[in-house]
Amino acid sequence: MSRATKAKRPAKWIAGAIGKPGVLHKALGVPPGKKIPLAKLKAIDKGNSALAKRARLAETLRRLKHH
Repeated sequence: MSRATKAKRPAKWIAGAIGKPGVLHKALGVPPGKKIPLAKLKAIDKGNSALAKRARLAETLRRLKHH
């Protein structure tokens, strides 16, 4: 990735990516505030549906370091 491309990316991309908080929890039947089991995320992360995209984002966010 070039330096120019990297500079154009917004610093707070996560805030823009999470458009409807809680929808994935509701769709998977997991209570809000509880962690979604990785097995459930892996089971639906195939395809191009909105639910699959949310599952992939959730997997990505799990790997980020947060303090």
